[in-house]
Parts: sequence; structure tokens; C-alpha cells
Amino acid sequence: MAKPLFDPTSLPIDAIAGEPAVPRERLAADWLRARFAQPPDWLPETADESLQRKAEPTPASVLVPLVRREQGLTVLLTQRTAHLNDHAGQVAFPGGRAEHFDADTADTALRETEEEIGLHRRHIEVLGALPLYYTGTGYSVTPVVGLVHPPFELKADPFEVADIFEVPLAFLMDGANHQRLSAALPSGRRSFYAMPYEGYFIWGATAGMLRNLFHFLRA
Repeated sequence: MAKPLFDPTSLPIDAIAGEPAVPRERLAADWLRARFAQPPDWLPETADESLQRKAEPTPASVLVPLVRREQGLTVLLTQRTAHLNDHAGQVAFPGGRAEHFDADTADTALRETEEEIGLHRRHIEVLGALPLYYTGTGYSVTPVVGLVHPPFELKADPFEVADIFEVPLAFLMDGANHQRLSAALPSGRRSFYAMPYEGYFIWGATAGMLRNLFHFLRA
């Protein structure tokens, strides 16, 4: 079973990214629909872990679920159970590897989301996708962004999901909350982002995909 080589919560903060927050008017359903319908020219950020990507990574999709709440959009996230082979105990988007019967990357994300947290696709309005994200664990991940329309019910798969929680999108779309950390690994020094929120430590691939959403919305 793959165990993390370090505890990210114990690392010192190297830097704060510090870019200005995405303007509030951009964190609204109509603006997001228009942005995904007509994407601007922008550059995704290349994560350190993508430099060690496998020659033939395993295709996967995650859902970046933006929940429509009265007080503003939130991002729905999961905490993975501690016994899983990959990314055990980490905060993650719902999702997983593609299957041959999936129609496309969005279908993978929607299927996996329903399997993991019981969120039915009838509540999800797919807006579009962010660029592929390559993980050090050998996956090429398509982040599928969707608006989630309440009311809905959730039921966590106890094998995979230890917790389900929401974070205000405005918090995650503010560079002042994006920490840069680094760790010495056998393959060399690796830098990554972390976005701690209350008792949750969002880092690694999940934080990297949120950084690309941040750049996409700021462009």
C-alpha cells in the first residue's frame, strides 16, 4: 500500500502565492456559464508532480462541484479514507479512473461522484473542463467543473470516503490563501500548494487543480 513519504501539515510555508482574489461578480453561476462557453486565452500552471508522469498514465476524471448556496458558491470536497492505495486520507474531489463504458470524461466524473458520495447527476449542470492534470501517482485527471443545484442528498461510500464538506469558493479563489510548500523526496525536491481551511488540509493535486481554476477565472 502506498503511504505518503511525508506529512504535509508539518512542513514550513515557503511562500504565499498572494495574487488578488477573483472578483466576487465572477463567482456567480451566470458569469461562470459564460466563461466556460467562451474561454479566454490563459496558461495553466504546471505542477511539479506532473514532471514525474508515467509514459502511459491512467485516464481519470474528477468533478469540481460548485454548490449553489444562498450565501454564495461553495466547493464540495471529500476526505478519503486512510486505507486506500492512492492519496489515502487526503482531501479530494469526487472522481476516479475512467471505465471503457463511460461515454466521455464528464460521464466518468458524474458516475464516480454518484458512486462515491451519492450525488445524482440530475443535480449537476456540467459547465466544462479544465486542462489535464498529471499526478505523481500515475493518473491523467480531467477536472470537470459543474454547478450543483440543491436540494440534494448525499451518501458517502464508507470504503472510499471518510468525510464530505464544503468550502466557500471565494476562500479558494484568493491567492492570499494559497501556500507554497516543498518536501525533499527520493526523486528530488517537490513543491506544491496547500489551502488549509478550518480543520481540513487541502493540498497536492486537489490544490493544484484549484489553482488552475483560479487562473482560468482570473484570465
